Amino acid sequence: MPQFLKSLFLIVTALLPIVNPLGNAPIFLALTGDSPPGARLGLAWRIARYSLFLLLGSLIVGTYVLDFFGVSLPIVQIGGGLIVLSAGWTMLKHEDDQRQEIRRGVAPQDAMQKAFYPLTLPLTVGPGSISVAITLGANAPHAGGSRLILALTAALIGSLIVALTVFLSYAFADRLAALLGPTAMNVIVRLSSFLLTCVGLQIMWNGLSTLLHMV
Repeated sequence: MPQFLKSLFLIVTALLPIVNPLGNAPIFLALTGDSPPGARLGLAWRIARYSLFLLLGSLIVGTYVLDFFGVSLPIVQIGGGLIVLSAGWTMLKHEDDQRQEIRRGVAPQDAMQKAFYPLTLPLTVGPGSISVAITLGANAPHAGGSRLILALTAALIGSLIVALTVFLSYAFADRLAALLGPTAMNVIVRLSSFLLTCVGLQIMWNGLSTLLHMV
């Protein structure tokens, strides 16, 4: 049981900061602000469900997919880090123009069709989240027996916790915006963009460090 709790804690604490549902809530609200509250609630539920499948799939089978294509984890970290870094920098420098441009592409009538892309991938679960989930899955025990069952259970519960946080943050994004006000929401978006840039650099550096140690 201590090992199970340790694995669960590691999954949740590693994935929540990079998925960052609270920080993404203002962006989600900006992209779906023209949708009625009921439609936004259904959209939040669908995004949470897609996020669960992506995270759980990356935790469980991500390493096997990489092995099949001959891609190493450090390369995934470098590539994912570059994408996250680019996304964070773009949001930090051009947030207003980017949100206006995407909002024009996410109209209320087709928001559900875009629940997976771009609202789930890459807005909610991006390359950084997937690479972190794959790394966590690679570090989990893959031998049979009780340890494997505990690792799979921890992955399932941890992904459910993250997905539930995504649903609550997105479903009540309008109330959060009303509570905090536009200035505070803008600060959160800017801060999230800066943190996303830092996370991208950190992921890329982790991959580079591993490759340098392999030389």
